Amino acid sequence: MSPWYAALVAMFVWWFSTGLILMMVKRADRNGPMSRVNATLASVPLLAAGVLGFLWSLPEENLLGVYIAFLSALAIWGWIEIAFLTGVITGPNKAPLPAHVTGFARFTAAWRTVAYHELLLAFTLVVLFFASTEAANIFGKWTFAILFVARISAKLNLFFGVPRVHEDFLTDALAHLPSYFGPRRYNWLFPIATTGLTLAVFCWLSLMVTVDAPHRVTGFALLSALTALALLEHWVMVLPIPDERLWRWMLPAPKSTHKTNTQGGHHGL
Repeated sequence: MSPWYAALVAMFVWWFSTGLILMMVKRADRNGPMSRVNATLASVPLLAAGVLGFLWSLPEENLLGVYIAFLSALAIWGWIEIAFLTGVITGPNKAPLPAHVTGFARFTAAWRTVAYHELLLAFTLVVLFFASTEAANIFGKWTFAILFVARISAKLNLFFGVPRVHEDFLTDALAHLPSYFGPRRYNWLFPIATTGLTLAVFCWLSLMVTVDAPHRVTGFALLSALTALALLEHWVMVLPIPDERLWRWMLPAPKSTHKTNTQGGHHGL
């Protein structure tokens, strides 16, 4: 199967799953805290399907196994993101940053806003790598690893400051997070992050063109496309790209009292 087809699959799944998650959490957000909890619980089958699919795919060295591994890792990631966006799994600190807090104290306070979520992501990554230590199919764990690294990088860039941020895609449960974002300017981490992601794209592409098995070509094409999308999400934090139009039509109309920020930012998977 053509690697271009695999790249298109990765792009569609990234776009559609991001929009679906945003639509779910924003609709739940309109109905209060219990609705957010119910939405998280209702999506537990997504997590279960991801875990079962990931385990099933481990010994499968074929095209179906590669796609199941890729989609399963995205399903596990998607449920954790739903739990975060609904405010169910975030961190012990749910208050805005006081104006006088700076330096390392600001970093500590920011960490406490997302600590449980980040620890869950790290724990899940370790479990997936441990479960697939001797497995023939490596694409599930690397899919999750790409998402993990890209998300940590994006959050650090938001903390240090980037020109464009999508605050209006946050739920009411996360309304305190923008107070921890840095100033609207370039930061020292951004060129390091984008260079690393660019090198990762070329690494996956080089593996794609050197392997012989068709299913492995597809697997590395999926990883290449996913990493390229993560790189794109970094660039839209600094470039005037109207990426919010990709998902805004899928979201419910905002409340009349909700302040909309039309500047761009990171919000993908």
